[in-house]
Amino acid sequence: MLTIRFGAPDLASVRFGVSPLIELWQSVRALQRPAARGLHSSWLAEARARVRDLDFATLRALQPAWGNGPEFVHPPPDGPCGEIELELERMMATPCDQIRGEILGDGGLDGVSPALWPFVEAPDAAVRELADLLHSYWRRLLEPHWERIRIGLEGDVLYRAQQMAGGGLRALFGDIDPAVAYADAELVIDAAPSRSLELRGRGLLLVPSVFAWPAVAVIDRGPWQPTLIYPARGCGLVWEPVAPPSEGLAALIGPRRAMILASLEGPCSTTGLARRLKVCPGSISQHLTVLRDAGLIERHRVGRVVLYRRSAAGNLLLEAA
Repeated sequence: MLTIRFGAPDLASVRFGVSPLIELWQSVRALQRPAARGLHSSWLAEARARVRDLDFATLRALQPAWGNGPEFVHPPPDGPCGEIELELERMMATPCDQIRGEILGDGGLDGVSPALWPFVEAPDAAVRELADLLHSYWRRLLEPHWERIRIGLEGDVLYRAQQMAGGGLRALFGDIDPAVAYADAELVIDAAPSRSLELRGRGLLLVPSVFAWPAVAVIDRGPWQPTLIYPARGCGLVWEPVAPPSEGLAALIGPRRAMILASLEGPCSTTGLARRLKVCPGSISQHLTVLRDAGLIERHRVGRVVLYRRSAAGNLLLEAA
C-alpha cells in the first residue's frame, strides 16, 4: 500500500493537469500490456507497425510494463494543459546527477539494462537523443489522435472538478479508481511495495490518462510535485466513431446542429468539434450559440479552454429522437 498524507496546505493544493508527455509514456506501457488490447485494439494495430524502426528497447527500459522507471523522463505539467515541446525541453533540462542517480538507483550499474548505460556515461547526449526519439514517436503514434485524446482528458478534468466542488476530496477520490481510497486526510493506493508519502505543503497533481488503465501510477520521487496518474473516464470510447443523429432530430433542429449535439457525448471544445466534423470553427461557434440559447448544451471553462457538453435537456432530446 502507498499512503499519501495531506497536511492543511496540501488540501488546498490539489490540482489537475493534462500532459502529452505523460500520456506518451503511458502509451509505451500500453504497447507492452495485453490488457490494453481490449480498449485500444484499433490504435495498437497501427502503433506496433509504426514503431518497428524506432529504438523501442530504450523506451521499454525507461517505461516497463509494470513497476517504476526513472522519473526524469516525464516532468509533470506546470499548468492545466501541457505542450509536448515544452515538456521535452523540461526533460532535457534535468541535471546530469539526477539522471545518473535515477538510472543507477541503489543497485549500481550491474542492475541497469545496457540500453540505459548511455544515461550514466553521457547523460547530456543521451537525454537529447531520447528527446528526438520521443518526438518521432509522438509524431507517428499520438499526434494524429491527440485532439480526440485531449478532449477526453479535458472532459475528465471537468467532471472531476465538479465532483470535488460538490463533495470535496472524499467525493473526488471515491470515484477516481477502485485502487484508491481517501479518509481522514490520507489517500491509500493499492500498490506495492508498502510505503508512505508526506506531501509537506507540495499538494498533489492529478493527471488523467487514456492509456493508464487498468492501473494508477504515482510520481513521488525527484524534484517534481507528487503526481497521481489515473485512467480517464470513458478512456475506451476515445476510438469510437460518432454515431450519426436520427433523421427526425436533423429535421427538427437542422443536420449540422443535430450532428454537433450527437458529438457532445463528452465535453469538447469548439476547435475539437470543428476538427471532428471537418468544418470551420466559426460555423461551429454559431451553432453552439444557438444550441446553448435553447438550453441543449452547457458551457464550462477548464483553464484556458472552453468546453461544451450536452445538458440534461439535450440528452432527453437525443434519447427521444
